[in-house]
Amino acid sequence: MNPIIDLFASSPMKPMQTHMLKVQECVGKLPDFFEAVFAQDWEQVDTLQQLIRTLENEADELKKELRLHLPKGLFMPVSRTDLLALLSSQDKIANKAKDIAGLITGRKMAIPDAIRQEMKDYLSRSIDASLQASKAIQQLDELLETGFKGREVKIAEEMVLQLDEIENDVDLLQIDIRRKLFALEENLPAVNVIFLYQVIDWIGDIADRAQQVGGRLELLLAR
Repeated sequence: MNPIIDLFASSPMKPMQTHMLKVQECVGKLPDFFEAVFAQDWEQVDTLQQLIRTLENEADELKKELRLHLPKGLFMPVSRTDLLALLSSQDKIANKAKDIAGLITGRKMAIPDAIRQEMKDYLSRSIDASLQASKAIQQLDELLETGFKGREVKIAEEMVLQLDEIENDVDLLQIDIRRKLFALEENLPAVNVIFLYQVIDWIGDIADRAQQVGGRLELLLAR
């Protein structure tokens, strides 16, 4: 039997949760990837980049299967359209992790020593946003059981508020790391600086897209 159909049999929300867990598994490989980049261990960088790509592909396959088997007439307090929009938001988080790993690996980018700790802190907080989004999505079962009413809604709303706070932290860290990179620009090749800014923006996109997941969940709670 198709594993996605098995998941639907246990809970209409299980496939959504399974997909988000796979997304988080993908994003969760980025800290090890960056440690390998800092060490300029390109063999390990290649290995981790391939792992991130594999996990993103697995998330993409789950997304395709879910879209294919999501019933058109769900007897739930949420619409199929809303669930598909939520699924798309989740998937974009893993896509961005793959993009970051692919760009850095392809160009064999070096991260300047002067911003490495800031990069670690920034990346860690952005991944916190994705993790918080994943935790919120894991509440879908309880929300469904209560018809998206009562105490479970309050819990989910608080999680989304915490996600917004984390994303704000990421914005502040991004401002700081961009300021420090600006101070280093004259000592770095111009093309390297351009791509470093790109990586910084994409790390921030992980948190932005996690916040979008929270926003989609908020819409479900409000309907």
